[in-house]
Order: sequence, then C-alpha cells, then structure tokens
Amino acid sequence: QVQLVESGGGLVQPGGSLRLSCAASGSIFSIKTMGWYRQAPGNERELVARVTSGSSTNYGDSVKGRFTISGDYAKNTVYLQMNSLKAEDTAVYYCNVVVRVGLGTFDSWGQGTQVTVSS
Repeated sequence: QVQLVESGGGLVQPGGSLRLSCAASGSIFSIKTMGWYRQAPGNERELVARVTSGSSTNYGDSVKGRFTISGDYAKNTVYLQMNSLKAEDTAVYYCNVVVRVGLGTFDSWGQGTQVTVSS
C-alpha cells in the first residue's frame, strides 16, 4: 500500500556532493518518521539520518556535519544532501518511511540506490 521511489544515487569523486530523494505514495495519511539508512558489503545496515514530523533530526556519527536531511511532509518526500563525500560513504542507501496506520506504525523501505565515492 506504500511505495517508495528513490533517486539521486551514482558515482562521485571524493569531496563531491549528491542529493538523494525519496517520494512515498499510496495509503499515506500520516508520516511519523522519514529517514535514510545505508549498507556496505559485509556490514550491517546503519542509520544515516532521519527526521520526524516534529522536525527533529538524528544523524549517524560518521555523517554529522556533512549530510543534511530534510522532509517535505506535504509532498511525502524526504531528501538527503550529501556533501564532502568520502570513500567510506560508498554503500547502498535505503529510504525508510514510518507511517501511522491504525493505532500503530508501519515501516516502508525503498529498493535502495547505490552511492559510490571513488576517484
């Protein structure tokens, strides 16, 4: 009932920038949280950044000061501005949207978009 479409990934040189976007559609009446996670080969999936409907944000330690998350709740869209990219940022990035359904919540995940930082 909820679909997420990600875009913006690709190949970039160290120090460069990318902007990821994720648009949610379907049976969405209220969004609790929107965020981004990433997973590199052999590693666990980790939090990159997330923003709540109250506009509070959380960032992973490795991206603080370099990445900025923003959410447009009216458009059901979340963005991730990535600056000063490093080789260690290389991973598959997954969009996550937590929607309110019934009296609880439901997690929706995007298909993942590859971000490769290399010279």
